[in-house]
Amino acid sequence: MEDNVPTPEPEQTEPKAVLDGWMTRAELAKELGVCVDTLSRWQTMRIGPPCVRTGRRVFYRREGVLDWLRQKEIRENRISNL
Repeated sequence: MEDNVPTPEPEQTEPKAVLDGWMTRAELAKELGVCVDTLSRWQTMRIGPPCVRTGRRVFYRREGVLDWLRQKEIRENRISNL
């Protein structure tokens, strides 16, 4: 006996954009309330969130920024408790 159960169609989903989860320097500066030059300076001093440069553009992975903020929180809490 043959099973005549229809096979469900795979769900059609929108393809994700390549830069989903990434922010430009201007977008991050706005979210953090600092100027773009501050982020540039932090990158030069290696104290800012991790970033990727593609040509002249700089991108920050949202999850990397969150990790950086968590690290700052931990470090600053330790210093203030001394």
